[in-house]
Amino acid sequence: MILSGYKGERSVGQGRPATVMPLWRQCGQTRFTPMESGLDFHTAKALLEWHVDLGADEAIGDVPINRYEVPKEAPKAAKPEPVTASPVVAQQGPDVVGIARQLAQGAQDLDGLKAAMASFPHCDLKNGARNLVFSDGNAGARVMVIGEAPGREEDQQGKPFVGPTGQLLDAMFAAIDHGRDHAENPIYITNVLPWRPPQNRDPKPDEVAMMLPFLERHIALANPDFLVLMGNHSCQALLGRKGITKMRGHWDEVFGKPALPMLHPAYLLRMPHAKREAWTDLLSLQAKLRG
Repeated sequence: MILSGYKGERSVGQGRPATVMPLWRQCGQTRFTPMESGLDFHTAKALLEWHVDLGADEAIGDVPINRYEVPKEAPKAAKPEPVTASPVVAQQGPDVVGIARQLAQGAQDLDGLKAAMASFPHCDLKNGARNLVFSDGNAGARVMVIGEAPGREEDQQGKPFVGPTGQLLDAMFAAIDHGRDHAENPIYITNVLPWRPPQNRDPKPDEVAMMLPFLERHIALANPDFLVLMGNHSCQALLGRKGITKMRGHWDEVFGKPALPMLHPAYLLRMPHAKREAWTDLLSLQAKLRG
């Protein structure tokens, strides 16, 4: 048991309930403090023996503390030290978006733009890709389709939308009498990113940001009447938001061009029931083309 040298301390005996009787009452004395300088030897010895009998075998303080005394004012909590923000470290390295914009604006035609993109050294995706996937179809088409990024087959062939997704895309536009090889109603196809991300992962924001000036210049040089934004990532890049299942079918504007978000053919291959919505969007595009 612990003994704290203060007046009015609670005393606990071993195997007995606690008592809360002030020491000055228990000792049968007029009120006094055990550690007073005038305390005689016999009284002090009696008090010590009394505490030992109660089971106290250790003293934890030299100054008596009256725990029954109510403090006049509750102690105020210490105010935390203000946290000093660490200084912002300026990013090192070149302004890759600025460099991309300068290269893109310097391109006077689509061949020049493709060469500028191929010479751009700051996108690491090109290091793991086989080919730069620039475009397909007719650059003078009224409709420009913008996808996300090349997949494995696109990377191998150097063309956007090939393989099963490309076949479905061709079938979709053939249904409204358009196509990449259509003599009278061609379409023009490209992607937000010209290089395949590893393992077909989603494009990173910094990758999209550095390639966006090239895409903006691509749209300006191709000069279509309408843009079709295929999938979430193309909408995120050009409209600044996602949620293709809610955005699809609602016309918007990108760089001064009417833009229609649509479900990506890869999504339609996984979710065939959504082809009804895609057909509705194609009819909306057809109405715009005829109007």
